[in-house]
Amino acid sequence: MKKSLLDIVQDILNDLDSDAVNDINDTVESQQVAQIVRTCYENLIAPRNWPHLKKLLQLEASGSLDKPNYLRVPDNIKEVIVIRYDCKKLNEDPIQLKDLTYKEPDSFLRFVSQRNSSLPNVSTITDFSGSKLLIVNDQAPTYYTSFDDKYVVTDSYNKDIDSTLQSSKTQCLAYVHPTWEHNNDFIPNLPAEAFPALIEEAKSTAFVVLKQVANQKAEQKARKQERWLSRKAWSVKGGIVYPDYGRK
Repeated sequence: MKKSLLDIVQDILNDLDSDAVNDINDTVESQQVAQIVRTCYENLIAPRNWPHLKKLLQLEASGSLDKPNYLRVPDNIKEVIVIRYDCKKLNEDPIQLKDLTYKEPDSFLRFVSQRNSSLPNVSTITDFSGSKLLIVNDQAPTYYTSFDDKYVVTDSYNKDIDSTLQSSKTQCLAYVHPTWEHNNDFIPNLPAEAFPALIEEAKSTAFVVLKQVANQKAEQKARKQERWLSRKAWSVKGGIVYPDYGRK
């Protein structure tokens, strides 16, 4: 069952045998517990790609005619899974979303550097680093890379369709960073089954930080929940599938 930040703080304060509160800011101790919950939440979220944080979104246009083959990655993206682009050849054609293939930066540079810069369909684009990239300007992108984990750089763009790559023509599936709201009603962005792990980890931490004593029971529960979540952290997929070795 999901709980609000206030509910979690009240639960932990009760086990700490501390004063009851009606607001996370009522006492210094409740403020400390709320911050502990936030830290434990961030530590729980960070190590894995949670399926509920997989989102369909669009990349941002570079906004610069000097970098027509660049797309900006939104700040809240944790990891890109796939990028698609509308590769239609004429404006009146139907949408033709195609997967772009990722190349490691070194491989991408070798690939585009083989082009002839004197050809009319090859543009010389200057990267933010000052390096020159030879980019085909009369066809939709096929490959992409990133040199700074902030911008997606493609091998081509079609200037006859658009002067730069367009955000509206992108489709990106990615894991995103969840937001945190430090208020009473905020419900941490976790699956319901992950809440026991969050609460027990925060409770165990609170005992050590605020009472300078370990709560063995809370620690045991926290470890047990972590082991469970390592196998199952989603609702649609069925968790890790173990081989049955032919057994029925």
